[in-house]
Amino acid sequence: MEDTTAAPRRTLSVIDAVALIVGVVIGTGIFKTPSLVAASTADPVVFFLAWLLGGIVSLIGALCYAELATTYPHAGGDYHYLTRAFGRKTAFLFGWARMTVIQPGSIAMLAFVFGDYCSQLLPSAYTSSLGAMLAVITMTALNLMGTRKGAGMQNLLTAAKVLGLISVLAAGILMAPSLPSVPERLSSSSPSFGLAMVFVLLTFGGWNEAAYLSAELREGNRSMVRALLWGLGLITVIYLMAGFSYLNVLGMADMSRSEVVAADLMRRVLGEGGADFVSLLIAVSALGAINATVFTGARTNYALGRDFPLFRFLGQWQGRANTPANALLLQGAVALVLVLMGTVTRAGFVTMVEFTAPVFWLFFLLAGASLVVLRIREPAVPRPFKAPLYPFLPVIFCLTCLYMLQASLAYTGIGALAGVGVLFMGAVVAVLPSIWKNE
Repeated sequence: MEDTTAAPRRTLSVIDAVALIVGVVIGTGIFKTPSLVAASTADPVVFFLAWLLGGIVSLIGALCYAELATTYPHAGGDYHYLTRAFGRKTAFLFGWARMTVIQPGSIAMLAFVFGDYCSQLLPSAYTSSLGAMLAVITMTALNLMGTRKGAGMQNLLTAAKVLGLISVLAAGILMAPSLPSVPERLSSSSPSFGLAMVFVLLTFGGWNEAAYLSAELREGNRSMVRALLWGLGLITVIYLMAGFSYLNVLGMADMSRSEVVAADLMRRVLGEGGADFVSLLIAVSALGAINATVFTGARTNYALGRDFPLFRFLGQWQGRANTPANALLLQGAVALVLVLMGTVTRAGFVTMVEFTAPVFWLFFLLAGASLVVLRIREPAVPRPFKAPLYPFLPVIFCLTCLYMLQASLAYTGIGALAGVGVLFMGAVVAVLPSIWKNE
């Protein structure tokens, strides 16, 4: 019989938590976004400032999420916080956004990273898009075959990611000529710090998952703050070092024009063999990240199907493979449509960032606001961890989210309009009486 009184035990040390935070946050973005940040900043000083600010913003957000996660421990995460603070319609809209925008967009985004680096191994005008489609289909099929088969890919992800990152750092710092005495500045006519931060904070993505560790840390609140400071501080240093490596080898101009910045760095230092080596590592790493996103996204769609009769077909579980088959198929189909959209716009990865960013920052803003709302509405609820400097940190986080929402709408293109349009469709669905009727 299940023990309903069981609770998470405080077994994690600060070092355990730091390792988990670093593992969750550092993904494939650092092999793609630095060139986009360079193109948007046009100046080395502003380029490094953007990465430093990204670490600070991520730390503030993680401290806010740590309070929510420990005060309201629930598998639904943001969905649960939004339900308590703003009601079921807002929570439904978040579930809709994860089903149609955030998770499929993230899958398509990672698929384009896979495709772009595959194009270094098999050069062709169509390799990137075909590789992206193949990655979506393969990882969806793998998860349809069963949970155990899907979970096995994660060991490859970790090994490839670490090897790729070490290769980039070593080649860029130890094997390249020094930076020129006068830092190179691009003559960009329209640099945009807001757009640069969209890409930087995308690369820092995942810190909100780290906040869920707070209930299992020894020594309580102090350990949580130390783990977040050390974890996000270490990630920021790694990202700054990676940025230095790219800048040291390629310079601002070549870095800003690169589609595969890590491969171009290795090509400059070690020739085509080095470029092929790191491209293979990053492609494998991207596949593992796609697998993880497919796995988690399908399960949130399954939960939506269990909660709302209109999406009952998503709430069906295939017993033999132990997977939410319908949820996986829908998610894969949406991701493939998004890959086609990225192909038509010829901007691939960037289009997917545009598609997801406004919706992503809207719900981050609402999650930050829910902390303040719940502090006011439920003052008697025990809070094992409290965000320090309340209410200043939550307010700063909400203002940052508002700025990022504005930036993701003002400085992006057709992808953002598509993402907002899909969210609007969800708002229309949310007012239909049929989705609220219980069986």
